[in-house]
Amino acid sequence: MRDEHLPRQRILSLWIADLPCDRILRRLRVNSTPSARQVEPPLVVLDKIRNARRIVSLNETARACGLRLGETEADARARIPHLLCEDAEPDKDAALLRTLADWCARYTPLVALDGKDGLFLDITGCAHLFGGEDVLLRDVLMRLDRQGFCVAGAIAGTVGAAWGMARFGSGGVLKDGGEREALASLPLAALRISPGVISGLNQVGLKTIGQLYERPRAPLTNRFGPQLILRLDQTFGVQGEAISPRFEAPLISAERRFFDPISRIDDVKAVALSLAGQVSKALERRVEGGRMFELTLFRVDGAVQKFKVGTSSPLRAPQRILRLFAEKLKADESVVDAGFGFDLVRLDVLMADKAPAVQDTLCAAGTAETGASLDDLVDRLGARLGLERITRLLPIDRHIPESQTGFVPVALAHEEALAWSGYLSSAALPKHHQEPNTVSAQLAFAEEASDVYRPPADALWHTGLMTRPLRLIDPAEEVEALAMVPDGPPLRFRWRRGLYQVARSEGPERIAPPWWIGAADRPSEAKEGVTRDYFRIEDTDGRRFWLYREGLYERETARPRWYLQGLFA
Repeated sequence: MRDEHLPRQRILSLWIADLPCDRILRRLRVNSTPSARQVEPPLVVLDKIRNARRIVSLNETARACGLRLGETEADARARIPHLLCEDAEPDKDAALLRTLADWCARYTPLVALDGKDGLFLDITGCAHLFGGEDVLLRDVLMRLDRQGFCVAGAIAGTVGAAWGMARFGSGGVLKDGGEREALASLPLAALRISPGVISGLNQVGLKTIGQLYERPRAPLTNRFGPQLILRLDQTFGVQGEAISPRFEAPLISAERRFFDPISRIDDVKAVALSLAGQVSKALERRVEGGRMFELTLFRVDGAVQKFKVGTSSPLRAPQRILRLFAEKLKADESVVDAGFGFDLVRLDVLMADKAPAVQDTLCAAGTAETGASLDDLVDRLGARLGLERITRLLPIDRHIPESQTGFVPVALAHEEALAWSGYLSSAALPKHHQEPNTVSAQLAFAEEASDVYRPPADALWHTGLMTRPLRLIDPAEEVEALAMVPDGPPLRFRWRRGLYQVARSEGPERIAPPWWIGAADRPSEAKEGVTRDYFRIEDTDGRRFWLYREGLYERETARPRWYLQGLFA
């Protein structure tokens, strides 16, 4: 049941009947006087339909000359020799409609596309900001007319009523509950039903919406289907209908309107700082910090420019928010075109996370300040280069060496995910770390002598990382190796045209492929998995390498192959 304390839905429907023609003529209309627009040349837009070039859009001058939609080019030229003809470009029309939708966000963030030539605006709770619904509608139509569009609009309590009044009625504002009376004289097409249903209703003498009011519903449903009754109920608010906005409404929004447009970048930054202060107070009340901000600049001529920045941690400090947009504006300086100026600037918070207040440390070089400096650096680089390009290594719980790390954007990496699980617990340590006295006599990089001091096992967790190189060669590079026995370590190997004589070695560390590689149901393109035996190698000059032999001799392969996968510092 609807809450009586909530405002009733109010929908503004805009219809640009001749959008393709408006796209072609609007620049001429903007620079011409109102009287000159009345004598503009006849123009039609043509597209190939049923093996003929037919009219899909025409301006008022061509309509006054008797032309109609669907006529062929030959018939139109025969009647009007001086007719201007242009080819249809649906992609450009769709792009223009999306631009108009962005511009309409100055009235409400909930803007939806309505087919190829219309828009829906959910202005529930917004009209009082503009002086009422009548003032808002006049402002929208006046501004679009100045931009060179021929637009019709209507405001009603339902999507269907607003749509019908804009396209088939006189437009204007319908008061709550006045839909039935206003739509009674409109044709059935104003219900948004299919042409086949309209034709069937016309055949039985039903031509207007009002003629359906007292008709029994069951016979209408049986003969014409449920769509007719559904559209009736939606039009008069018996059944709800929502629009599908192009973008979600921002969590927090602050804007500033100007009677005299601004054009200097410094003025834009000053306004952005002021808006950031308003947004910061709202975020503080919610105990949150912004993770994604969007600065929108509305130009007087209808163009809209958007700048979006993300953060690596929740942020609500106005100066830091401004610094991110300053970096963004600096990076996109060439595309910031003020034209005749911006008459509206808006700052939106699109995403936010919990950010409780933190007690500042007495020392200026405290941990919190250090973390904030790193976050600030990441945010500034992200604003300049793109936040998705600032990455860091993320541990991955896999045992294949080259698959144990991956690059992820810093902003998406949670702090608890940046360390391998198990290294902080001695129970999870490898056996040779839990029992440091058992040292291989062949080679021990960090444990040459048995009488040196050995810390407890739980203090050796970090040395486990040094059993492998910090940086791997991916993909591993094949080397030519000579071994005493097929299963033993190499005696010497050739890599990148250099010959290396092995002085000491330790291993093998055997790593088997995942169990699912080689299974009967594995993908056909999967690489055949083989066992690897890893060796830590030191040559006669003290250089240290990490090599592995691929394949178990006489069990998986007859000729094992050697690869170099990393270098120790």
